[in-house]
Amino acid sequence: MKVILLQDIKNIGKKYEVKEVKDGYARNFLIPKGLVKPANKPAMKWLKIQKEIEAQKAEKELKSIQSLASQLDGLEITIPVKVGEEKQLFESIDVQKILKALKEKGFKVKKEQIKLEESIKELGEYPVKIYLEHNLEAEIRIILMEEKS
Repeated sequence: MKVILLQDIKNIGKKYEVKEVKDGYARNFLIPKGLVKPANKPAMKWLKIQKEIEAQKAEKELKSIQSLASQLDGLEITIPVKVGEEKQLFESIDVQKILKALKEKGFKVKKEQIKLEESIKELGEYPVKIYLEHNLEAEIRIILMEEKS
């Protein structure tokens, strides 16, 4: 029986693919659980519309991520930090602090997208890569300056 997958199913296929499965497996398991629908003419028309909707969503998402990447690329973020008498930092700057600074500037970035080899422990400028969806990336500069008291 030909069926349209309504979600990814392990060892069968991905969402919206048309697959051939055994009749009993489809009737007794897949269809009652709402995992597939029979691939008849009305369902194939529905599938075509769903694929167009998915393509439009993906294109819109890609454009918004490209826009975010272009806004982030080359961005300089200054983070004031407390330093001791010999210019040593009282705290190291990690991904969490960079994420907080980005959010304060209005950027929606996830913690796991920010790649920082190790925490920053000295004043200065540091390049930080941000890896976004669709294999896009941006590089920002983190500038650590002494906090004025």
